[in-house]
Amino acid sequence: MVENDSIGWYVAKTYRQERKIKDLLARMGVEHFVPFHQVVKEINGKRKKVEEPFVNGLIFVRGNKKSCIELINEYGYPMRYLRDFSTRSLLRVPDKQMEDFIYLVDRHENEIELFPHDLKRGDRVRVVAGTFAGIEGELIRIAGHRRVVVRLENLFSIATVFIPGGYLEKICDR
Repeated sequence: MVENDSIGWYVAKTYRQERKIKDLLARMGVEHFVPFHQVVKEINGKRKKVEEPFVNGLIFVRGNKKSCIELINEYGYPMRYLRDFSTRSLLRVPDKQMEDFIYLVDRHENEIELFPHDLKRGDRVRVVAGTFAGIEGELIRIAGHRRVVVRLENLFSIATVFIPGGYLEKICDR
């Protein structure tokens, strides 16, 4: 299958226009994911809850390569797609990684942490019990606690809170 025809999650960078682009994509019926979360900030001496991007400057667009590029070339969306460092093609996030990322951000925002993409790699694991059952990632230790990291290659990683060892199974490489 030609890359232009295959549907996937492409990663775009924008500069403080996540909400605007999210609204434009929604109006056009384009499948996308722009994670926002509630934070408490001090504004003019008062503490207020505000919604801000979970990952600043990143938007995930699902479509084929041609339709994603058209958003910029034909519709003038203020964004640019990231490229894979090794292949120089547009960066695509595998469906399973994106599903796990969306699940964690949407449903467990207060139980995850964002880490830089160059986090040291560990064993590939699958969570088999508990709140995060079904999530696949890498096993790491942070502050002496077992956590599972879901990595979006070349972007960043998010880590769960502590997960008991009995809830994990190792995924064997084939």
